[in-house]
Amino acid sequence: MLIYPHPRPRRLLLQRLLPGLCAFLLLLLAPSCREISDKKEIKLAHSLEVSHPVHQAMLYMAERLKEKSGGTLSIGIYPNSQLGSERESVELLQIGSLGMTKVSAATMESFSPNFKVLSLPYIFRDKAHFFSVLEGEIGQELLTEGEQYWLRGLTYYDAGSRSFYTASKPINTPDDLKGLKIRVQASNTAIQMVNAFGGAATPISTGEIYTALQQGVVDGAENNPPTFHLSRHYEVARHYALNEHTMVPDILLVSTKVWEKLTPQEQQWLQEAAEESAVVQRKLWQEAEEEALREVKKAGVEVSYPDKEPFAKMVEPLYESYKTEPEVYSLIKRIQAAGKNPQAQPAP
Repeated sequence: MLIYPHPRPRRLLLQRLLPGLCAFLLLLLAPSCREISDKKEIKLAHSLEVSHPVHQAMLYMAERLKEKSGGTLSIGIYPNSQLGSERESVELLQIGSLGMTKVSAATMESFSPNFKVLSLPYIFRDKAHFFSVLEGEIGQELLTEGEQYWLRGLTYYDAGSRSFYTASKPINTPDDLKGLKIRVQASNTAIQMVNAFGGAATPISTGEIYTALQQGVVDGAENNPPTFHLSRHYEVARHYALNEHTMVPDILLVSTKVWEKLTPQEQQWLQEAAEESAVVQRKLWQEAEEEALREVKKAGVEVSYPDKEPFAKMVEPLYESYKTEPEVYSLIKRIQAAGKNPQAQPAP
């Protein structure tokens, strides 16, 4: 005899689940800048873990904004890709369904093309040069340039230097990359760079990298030390060569559709809180880099420091390839000249 389950437990289960499902749907449909009486809340989503320095800086920004506005303007933060991937978050900003997000400059080049200049290998001589460009005229131009695409940059976050890590063999010279499949971001600049080194650039989404390394779909990848550590990629890629080929910053974005709804005073509070959070994030980032390298070394990863000069020489032709894009080529020349002397930055 067949015994059918009583429908009552199913009804009870649905009754328990329904409020949570409704709350989730309401969250997705909620406006990006919600007004509650005389208060406003901006929704900020990103793909990072809560232990990441950028998330910690965002928490600081939210607290400072609350203090500056006397509680009338706040930020609701949704980490860990709760509201979508990095690219999806940017697209939500463009239509005004999301208020703010963090995006890599490498991803941003798909939305605002001139950002590709920040992803060029060895375009920055050192950290001092990097920060002087971002904080100067060039960096500020790029932040506001995205407004024509409904994306306003508020500030830059330090994302360190990206370097190669591999599963099978160490990378000591560019020749060691020949024939290796290297995972890169969905960035034409990153693809051109790896191919220039003789590798085979393979764009794969962030969430698939660990399995791709484990199963040999790719031979290696490239990223900064904290991400290499927090993603646990060091468990399947035991060689980390700090050749530091790129310094690609993160960018804190706000939807222009949300920005324009704020009063001038609210815009000022938000801008100030964002810039203050960037100062905090730099300090947190430096600490995270030091800790990450300690931990992966402790886990048995072979960390090497190859000579950067041969790598830099091999990608120099990439700069000249942008002569067909006058705006980008002008930015390259201005960045290269920046910091060498007070009159170094020619007009656009």
